[in-house]
Amino acid sequence: MSFLTSLANRRSIYALGKAVDLEKATATIKEAVRQSPSAFNSQTSRVLILAGEAHDNLWHTIVAKDLKAEMDRQGVPESVWSGTQEKLDGFAAAGLTALFFEDTAVVKNLQEQFPLYADNFPVWSEQSTGIASVNAWTALSELGLGANLQHYNPVINETVAKTYDIPESWDLRGQLVVGSPEADVSPKAFMADEDRFKVFGL
Repeated sequence: MSFLTSLANRRSIYALGKAVDLEKATATIKEAVRQSPSAFNSQTSRVLILAGEAHDNLWHTIVAKDLKAEMDRQGVPESVWSGTQEKLDGFAAAGLTALFFEDTAVVKNLQEQFPLYADNFPVWSEQSTGIASVNAWTALSELGLGANLQHYNPVINETVAKTYDIPESWDLRGQLVVGSPEADVSPKAFMADEDRFKVFGL
């Protein structure tokens, strides 16, 4: 399988099941993150992998409770919750969740060491977590697994940190939901090349 084929196979898949080789998926996530580039080789990405009851608890308890409380606080109509609950149940139906963090202590240390680039390090950190997330996602797709990337941070940050003893410097950036694909996905639409690319010198 070519790299571009792997990229094409990496899709947002929401109908996911629990037929996942958890050890192989976990090893794949770890290696993909290890091999992902970061500014100054700072390796700021951190990952919490939840499977089994821990995965179910994330969606049925942590996200559900924290999100419902936040929606109530903002006065969101109760009628909206049923659709939201259905989405969360869909995530829980998957096999595992990989929560991606960035270690802000490393970022701050780099800012102090290299003040000329201080404003850039938070931006590069965001790029690092995006690269690590997509690399893991793509590698998992090569195993025949499906995934989708969620962002319930910062609503769930505090509860996740307390539940899983997460260091204070770890900043939650995204949640990659992984499972066995349970439905076909529609073809991906692309914008016109002339609106997206400029090429000179060919």
